[in-house]
Amino acid sequence: MTVLNKLPMRSILQRGGTAAISSSKKPSSQQHHRALSTAAAATDPNFPPYLLAAPTTEITKFPTGLRVASETILGSNTATVGVWIDAGSRYETAHNNGAAHFLEHMAFKGTSIRTQYALEIEIENMGGHLNAYTSREQTVYFAKVFEKDVPRAMDILADILLRSRLDTKAVNRERDVILREMKEVNKQNEELVLDHLHGTAFQGSGLGRTILGPEQNICTLTRDDLREYIDTHYLAPQMVIAGAGAVDHSMLCDLADHYFGGLRTELNEEERKSDAVCLDEGKFVGSDVRIHFKSDNMAHMALAYEGSSWTSEYAYPLMLLQTLIGSYDRAAGKNVTSQLCFDVAANELANSISTFNTCYKDTGLFGLYAIAEREKVGDLMKCMTNNLAQMVDNIREEDVERAKIALKATMLMGLDGNTNVCEDIGRQLLTYGRRMTPAEIFQRIEELSVDDVKAAAYKVFHDKDHAMAAVGGIEGLPSYEWIRNNSY
Repeated sequence: MTVLNKLPMRSILQRGGTAAISSSKKPSSQQHHRALSTAAAATDPNFPPYLLAAPTTEITKFPTGLRVASETILGSNTATVGVWIDAGSRYETAHNNGAAHFLEHMAFKGTSIRTQYALEIEIENMGGHLNAYTSREQTVYFAKVFEKDVPRAMDILADILLRSRLDTKAVNRERDVILREMKEVNKQNEELVLDHLHGTAFQGSGLGRTILGPEQNICTLTRDDLREYIDTHYLAPQMVIAGAGAVDHSMLCDLADHYFGGLRTELNEEERKSDAVCLDEGKFVGSDVRIHFKSDNMAHMALAYEGSSWTSEYAYPLMLLQTLIGSYDRAAGKNVTSQLCFDVAANELANSISTFNTCYKDTGLFGLYAIAEREKVGDLMKCMTNNLAQMVDNIREEDVERAKIALKATMLMGLDGNTNVCEDIGRQLLTYGRRMTPAEIFQRIEELSVDDVKAAAYKVFHDKDHAMAAVGGIEGLPSYEWIRNNSY
């Protein structure tokens, strides 16, 4: 049975929006918050009872800035607990790009008090699962265990995060593992295209760097580089301890204080200016990258525009717009949920096409990913740009209402299970500083109007620069100038 997993992470739909949070001080110096499920929707008779009866999320903030958040799910015998860190590839520099992902590998290779074998056996004997992933803005380590094993899980998480041995021989061995992983990732056209898309859309900034880092860095990063990354990024204000399921919040706070109470709270001026930390803004650049393979009969391409940040007023309208445009896959049959998908299906322009909406702290990407035969690439791109240009004027009330229902269903299904809830808590605490309840999310979606969605479409598509990445048989693609000139 495999119990130590590293989950690949690519940018996916994330939730957006902001609102104020009330707080009250406990007798101690910790601040304790409770996110009430009935917040914005208690008086609305159209909200189903299960939304209003959803469990509350308790949040405690320590004087160091460390936050602990949990949701107790009655009747659950298992729990997911983890550490969400506000650190990812966008905060790396050209010198240490790939360090966060490298550390993800090294975390499972043993600590100062546990060998790799002892770690594996301990997790195996608990019947638990220990997982990790790295994204552009976050690094996450979490464990799924029985209720009685939550304290041991927290001990293990603190051990692999803060006391990883980082043995020089193990570091050198892991280089080959990561290089093989890079080769496998580059064989996946979607991963390759989206990495190139970020590289061109955010060129010159941290968001343009890949999660794995360049091959040169993988071969040259040292133990000292990895230790420096831990010292400069694993700070108390940048961490959230999250739990869901059979979790007692008071106990989780005590465990967090015991294992993570000694974390540093800030960097000194010298560390801020070092080549270990990147704090630049993500600046969108209209551009494209085209990689032509004459032997490839298929084209993989992503056309994107600057989207919204997590907290932008356009975050929820763009989520609704993503749902409204939808997706089409030839294997699943024709899709008439949007004019774009209908046109693509009716004219057999692509094997598949999907909409993506990726949010970051200060910017985002909204666009289309398509796979098509090389001889249809030109017609497909013309269809895509024509539909996007006309969308500002062609969004109907019935389309928006249908998209609202679909988006609500997607978000609720994304909260099935302790792990998904824990993931949602950790991510929202890092991005918003609080947890939005399902009732509040439904309320935000329900309040959106046709004009809100049109305004978002106008802001993103109308007469705007785009970024594009295309790989394969793409000689039929129109020029950048042609696509730009047909954006209105």
